[in-house]
Amino acid sequence: MSGGGCIKCGHTETDRKEVAMTGTGLSKMFDIQHNQFIVIYCKKCGYSEFYNKKASMGSNILDLFFGG
Repeated sequence: MSGGGCIKCGHTETDRKEVAMTGTGLSKMFDIQHNQFIVIYCKKCGYSEFYNKKASMGSNILDLFFGG
């Protein structure tokens, strides 16, 4: 569905979470979680997309998720 909802199931309700992940090398060894992402996911099927928190804005993310 182009711009009509989740690309997997077409559902139009989403939610978001912020997550942090370790990188490689020393940051992984010392569990330094400096990579931050916003996850937008479909409330029906759980399909998820990750966006770099530093490079994205909230409304733009939803446009990208829905293909708008």
